[in-house]
Amino acid sequence: MGDVFVITEHLKGEFQDITFEMLGKAKKIATASDGQCVAVAFGSMNEKAGELGAADSVISIGGNDDYNPESYAAAVQSLVIAKSPSLILVGSTSMGMDIGNTVATALDMPNISYCSDISAGSGGFSYTSSMYGGKMNTVTNVDGPAVAMVLAGAFNADAGRVTGSPTVEDFSADFGAGKVRFKQLIEPESGDVDITQSDILVAVGRGIGNKDDIELAEELAEVLDADLACSRPLVDAGWMPKARQVGKSGLKVKPKVYIALGISGAPEHIEGMKNSSTIIAINTDKNAPIFDVAHYGMTEDLFDIVEELVEELE
Repeated sequence: MGDVFVITEHLKGEFQDITFEMLGKAKKIATASDGQCVAVAFGSMNEKAGELGAADSVISIGGNDDYNPESYAAAVQSLVIAKSPSLILVGSTSMGMDIGNTVATALDMPNISYCSDISAGSGGFSYTSSMYGGKMNTVTNVDGPAVAMVLAGAFNADAGRVTGSPTVEDFSADFGAGKVRFKQLIEPESGDVDITQSDILVAVGRGIGNKDDIELAEELAEVLDADLACSRPLVDAGWMPKARQVGKSGLKVKPKVYIALGISGAPEHIEGMKNSSTIIAINTDKNAPIFDVAHYGMTEDLFDIVEELVEELE
């Protein structure tokens, strides 16, 4: 088998966590399949190649630093045609899905979504996909080149966050002449509290039941001198503001203590809080994925537990 390419992601001059998560895994499976781990960098990010030390080499394909789905996908497509890697890893992110779907379709390659694990086999790779919020796993075996979309949080970013001096190759990629033009980066408005700076977070999920019951979580947050956060369903329901959402489509947090109340632990949510120092989960479903990352867990009714905690701490 051949090389494993990692399509790096960056924002405002910094590589994103998903890049390092993919690099760590790519290095492992490339070594197992007698190939090379190759990081693909856009724009001026080649100047930070030293941060991609987990890779055996870095291919700099130029282009603008500002992301453009059409031109970035065209550039990766031209690179894949020229280099013929055995596997292309992209993040299961808006950028990764833009590039991965376009390249796989154009080159008639298998495209495996929601990858939570990848292993090298004889002649190809085995892909585990996490489906339905982590409640079901599917395994796909593919012989030959493929694109794999890696779930954020599936692999340890520390394994890929290695400094070094990988060789850097300049590649003249074809960015095409698409119609999409980058105009402006619009960031979400900040809320009344910046939960990314909180030492203690009390986070609520669908298990809270209804909007009025959020008040109980607020009481716990108050006695703990904590801030209140939530999972995406509560934002979608209009119960809490976007600035309080933790997860892939929300904010990434690293508090000293993260208390998850009624949160099942979909991969998108776990991505945003998995690096918390201490994670405490309360959920009546003993099979909830949140328990896979929790340091302490209770399969009890969250209302009973929270009421007791508030009474004890007041």
